[in-house]
Amino acid sequence: MNDIDHLLDTLDATALSLLVRQGEVTPIELLDAAIQRLDRVNPQLNAISERCYDVARQMAQRPEARQGVLAGVPTLIKDLFSPVQGARMTQGSRVMGEARADLDCEVVARLRRAGCVFAGTTTSPEFGTSYTTESTRFGATRNPWNTERSAGGSSGGAAALVAARAIPFAHGNDGGGSLRVPASCCGVFGLKPTRGRLPSGPLVGEGWAGMGTPHAITLSVRDSALLLDATAGADLGAPYAAPAQAMPFVQAVSADPAPLRIAVIEQLGPWPTSPEALKAVRHTARLCEQLGHHVEFATLPVNLPGLLDHLFNIIGPSTRNFLDMVGQLRGQPVADEELDPRTRIILRERGDIPAARYAAAVESIHALGRQLAYFLIDHDLILTPTLTREPPLIGDLDAFDPSLSLAEVIEAFHSYSPFTALFNASGQPAMSVPLYWTENGLPLGSHFAARFGEEHTLLALAAQLERAQPWANRKPLVCA
Repeated sequence: MNDIDHLLDTLDATALSLLVRQGEVTPIELLDAAIQRLDRVNPQLNAISERCYDVARQMAQRPEARQGVLAGVPTLIKDLFSPVQGARMTQGSRVMGEARADLDCEVVARLRRAGCVFAGTTTSPEFGTSYTTESTRFGATRNPWNTERSAGGSSGGAAALVAARAIPFAHGNDGGGSLRVPASCCGVFGLKPTRGRLPSGPLVGEGWAGMGTPHAITLSVRDSALLLDATAGADLGAPYAAPAQAMPFVQAVSADPAPLRIAVIEQLGPWPTSPEALKAVRHTARLCEQLGHHVEFATLPVNLPGLLDHLFNIIGPSTRNFLDMVGQLRGQPVADEELDPRTRIILRERGDIPAARYAAAVESIHALGRQLAYFLIDHDLILTPTLTREPPLIGDLDAFDPSLSLAEVIEAFHSYSPFTALFNASGQPAMSVPLYWTENGLPLGSHFAARFGEEHTLLALAAQLERAQPWANRKPLVCA
């Protein structure tokens, strides 16, 4: 087992799956070692929603676990609108009780076919509407670099377990920054693909009007590329489809990109970027220049407060619709008292808006996509901080009283993360890359966005940055 532990300490999912296919290690050996690692770190992190170890052991002994590009690699699926057959689906909420899925969502099915073994599910805040993974149902998920700090949200459980080296990657999803925010907080890599690149069905049509997409938190860039190749492509009946891939994504990480024109945006909207976050993004800008890219500072022609108002005109009715469905299925309407304060605030102010306001909000995000497409005629990438400051203390970001206004909620969240939701609205691919740690020893990611459909540009640059300034050798305080 020590040898297997060493493999999990030093290899990414790409390398582990190769060993499985070559017969040098078995899926059950990897799973048993991963289970030990998960149980070693989770008491300090609170990142697991449900353990599915017995079912995982059955999966690991099936022939298909020895095949596929991710053969035998143990992972966990985020407990948020991503059903796994037989697993509990809480969406981070007490409302869901002990409801269990009777099918896999399409992206989970593709991961299963690729050979992954699912050890369980990871924590999420209620309905994924928070930049910290804290909920009444599960409590707080903690940051492995400092357990008094937030792991970010809403894929905080996934990011914490990958950063703690319990597993090489974890599934997540992103509707406003939910892969990139926790990747920044935990010092790992998080990519949000282009709208329509990955499947959201069969239960979700266009989560949050197409702003949401699944993918993963990874330690290595090539794992993210491999996972994207394994899961990309619209599912049957999908309302959106991304442009055809220019090349396999794993091919994009094998060579440095040609010199890129990178626009650096240090601030967006009315909220200031902290000196530490400015240091982080300027450090990354200098590194890009050293690698031969052209960097210039710019401003984005975006009215952020107006955009955020529109975004919550989509999130509010979408949440109301989901809860109405839950009430119908269980035969009893959902009461406010069952919900976390943040959800109550969103529903109170935006849950029952007129249809015309919802339609206007959807039109606004598509207009933004066109606006940013024009901006990227003269630039290849946009570089911003992922967050305006280092990860907050547990309880600081989401300590809401239901009597607060939605404006106060928006200020709390988006003064911390003003950049990420912009690219969910536009549909562009975006990523957080771990290149900077603060004087307090906390990671601060750098955030890049590319043109619609151009994940290969992001992955090529990320791999180049990873080679120039490797991050896998930086280990957090809580580490398996």
